[in-house]
Amino acid sequence: MYRISEELAELGRKRIEGFPVEGFVYGSGPSKPVFMMVGEAPGETEVHSNIPFTGRAGKELMASLQSIGLTREDVYITSAVRSRPYRWEEKKERDGTVTERKYNRPPTKKEIIAHAPILDAEIRDIKPPLIVTLGNVGLQRLTGPKSKVTELHGTLLETPVRQWNEEAGKYIETEENYYVFPTFHPASVFYNPPVREWLQEDWKRLGQLLDRK
Repeated sequence: MYRISEELAELGRKRIEGFPVEGFVYGSGPSKPVFMMVGEAPGETEVHSNIPFTGRAGKELMASLQSIGLTREDVYITSAVRSRPYRWEEKKERDGTVTERKYNRPPTKKEIIAHAPILDAEIRDIKPPLIVTLGNVGLQRLTGPKSKVTELHGTLLETPVRQWNEEAGKYIETEENYYVFPTFHPASVFYNPPVREWLQEDWKRLGQLLDRK
């Protein structure tokens, strides 16, 4: 099993201090996975379990893996941000009382930069034969802000990926190319049900690509 160093984890915690986030979830999986999956950020369930994709979206993701004959143990699962980004919102309870609670939100550009060294190290160390991005956040973190999952999902890209350069204060593309396969975030089926059909087709395509290797 691969795990980032404690020094790098501590750096990640320090770099994201002051942002409205909580917890810190390590990536999970073998050092030589079938492929690496890059999601967005942990949610409430993941912060408590300390395991990526263990909530509702995780169940969808495990079903997708199973559809191509794989399990969690076959892949390395990580995300652009390792702490849960949240926002406070009021929620009206059944008894009419109003309480404030934390809700998930997408990470900001600065939060993604804060944890960029972690994902960069995972990619350098693991050297994944294939990177599957889940949603726009993971896709754009690696291939740039112009990339859109609605346009690229289900296609195999051979491309440099972006790594954060602290001295330059910007992302710089790698010299080597990586295979990147964009698809939708598994949570997208909850708020946009028609995506499920596209998602299933993407995973079918992914399974076919793996069979050819």
